[in-house]
Amino acid sequence: MSRPAVDRREPLTHEEIARYSRHLIIPEIGLAGQERIKAARVLLVGTGGLGSPLALYLAAAGVGTIGLVDDDVVDASNLQRQVIHGTSDLGTHKLDSALASIKDLNPNVNVELHRTFLTSDNALDIIGGYDVVADGTDNFPTRYLVNDASVLTGTPNVYGSIFRFEGQLSVFWAEEGPCYRCMYPEPPPPGMVPNCAEGGVFGVMAGHIGTAQGIEVLKTITGVGRSMVGRLGVYDALEQDWTYVKVRKDPRCPVCGPDPTVTALIDYEDFCGVPAHDRTVVEPADLADLEILPSEYVELADRDDVVLLDVREPHEFEINRIPGSTLIPKDTLAGRLTELDPDVEYVVHCKGGVRSLESVQLLRGAGFRARSMRGGIDLYARQVDPSIPVY
Repeated sequence: MSRPAVDRREPLTHEEIARYSRHLIIPEIGLAGQERIKAARVLLVGTGGLGSPLALYLAAAGVGTIGLVDDDVVDASNLQRQVIHGTSDLGTHKLDSALASIKDLNPNVNVELHRTFLTSDNALDIIGGYDVVADGTDNFPTRYLVNDASVLTGTPNVYGSIFRFEGQLSVFWAEEGPCYRCMYPEPPPPGMVPNCAEGGVFGVMAGHIGTAQGIEVLKTITGVGRSMVGRLGVYDALEQDWTYVKVRKDPRCPVCGPDPTVTALIDYEDFCGVPAHDRTVVEPADLADLEILPSEYVELADRDDVVLLDVREPHEFEINRIPGSTLIPKDTLAGRLTELDPDVEYVVHCKGGVRSLESVQLLRGAGFRARSMRGGIDLYARQVDPSIPVY
């Protein structure tokens, strides 16, 4: 057994004894463990793919206080994996939807809502008020932010991530072992790892990794079993296989090492070179020369010296396309520059505008005139041609 993160106990009512009876008769949990679970305060960063099953199962398990951090609304594309929300919740705030589902499942749970995105300005205050934090985010700036805030507040961080058919799981607890920066000292180069919106995710992966996070949260609270501290679990859904990698504490870690250089939260979007979420506000002046709005492209579409270039993958091109576009996937673009005409201007688009911006930088570096369509085919479909399906 490992050290429990919660040393408090809160007595159970008669109703709770009946509700949690299947826990109480497990020797490793028993009354003491369930009373720790009831006394625990757990923060969930995000109520998306991972946060949905995690919130439901922690509520069902009787975690006394669950904090939820999010500032997004329910979108149709969420419903493929974010099971805490339903069709009737489309357009509503995710926290409202999550609260209703949790309270319906277990009205005994106290739910604290933080209707905001986690930032360097609020992370220490929010995370510092909980015994355990569970990171269910899908971007590197927030992962590094959660890690650093967890180290600075001494809070165990139960980490999970998913992408396509792969999932990752670990517990980063600087007092007991390594932190996230010990494993990943530097973020990957911008554009190297697409997010779920760009790369996709097998929906049930969210349930698999989210509930695995739930197991680690309850183990961390009670101290039962072998913790995932110092280990990274990598799950391959296509092979139904877990691989475990040992993660060692880095004595030179800038956050949890003996001589830390990061003693306060920093600008994580600047550190990672990417936005923390798709609602991050980008100053128009920063992109004015690189981007073109879908409506602006429409005015140029009939010109012979303007070519619409689609840099998505072929399987995305099959789902939807803008008439007249030419497909050259982003990963093949550098090797196909000789196919391009130096005398025309390229308007480049992808799904949401991330890959197209990176492609424009490549094209400009090679001497071509190019601009990225802001919002990609998603925004084009919504603002210009509603007959195009949005995925």
